[in-house]
Amino acid sequence: MHDLVLPQAGAGWASRLQLRYVHEQGRTRAWHLHEGALRVLAALYPEGDAVCHHVLVHPPAGMAGGDSVRMELELQPGSHALLTTPGATRFYRSLGGTASQTLHARVAEGARLEWLPLESLAYEDCIAENRAVFELAPGAEMLAWDMLALGRPAAGDLFAHGSFTQHLEIPGVWLERGRIDGADRVLREAPGGLDGRAAMGTLLLAAGTPLVAARREALLETARALVASPPEGVRAGVTSPQPGVLVLRVMAQRIEPVAQLLRTVWAAWRTQAWGLPACAPRVWNT
Repeated sequence: MHDLVLPQAGAGWASRLQLRYVHEQGRTRAWHLHEGALRVLAALYPEGDAVCHHVLVHPPAGMAGGDSVRMELELQPGSHALLTTPGATRFYRSLGGTASQTLHARVAEGARLEWLPLESLAYEDCIAENRAVFELAPGAEMLAWDMLALGRPAAGDLFAHGSFTQHLEIPGVWLERGRIDGADRVLREAPGGLDGRAAMGTLLLAAGTPLVAARREALLETARALVASPPEGVRAGVTSPQPGVLVLRVMAQRIEPVAQLLRTVWAAWRTQAWGLPACAPRVWNT
């Protein structure tokens, strides 16, 4: 495994996973190290050697207070990796400790990352933090999303208590950090907040080098056309706050229409930006 070294485990139920992707002779190859429950399944190549697909599996299927999952990705020049999960990440009730999931990705020049996990589910009384940091070298690009569902409305769990903190960062370029308190009725119900909706998603198309204006505008127009007439109860918008970042936001009462709209725009942006047809991971349909 060359010079990959895992940090020492700390207190609590901790899982750590390191993944390295290298482009050699037209093929993206992967190496990994893991500690704890988080694993990666065998590398898949449903669209040829250039793109490595990985499914991340966490057998406990969720985290309670004090648990942690840490993932570190390194994509070397020219590599292309697509990562997803077979199911939702569940944050269960906490007795006081924080459950945390952390991703730190380093994407080198000419590499492409697609970070496409299924949604996070915040259960009543959870205390959770989901943190993702993406370092993009000049010439690197990524498509990444985050989806969150608060509570389980069908089961009467409305997430009236608990907290969920979300941190998304591209160092020096993009930083957002927000905390949802289940008891904050203004945030949950006000038109300027979540407006009564319990599911939300963000899709980023980001580049280490500012996008050419014509390319950026074309990508924005594509997304705007796709979200112009969302299903009833769904709110969506797309913007470009930085020359190298495009952001799509979606809110709804349930996670399914959020996921569907993010997948639709992801597929369109993938084709338009990279000339690659959509190749949805098989686990999305199981």
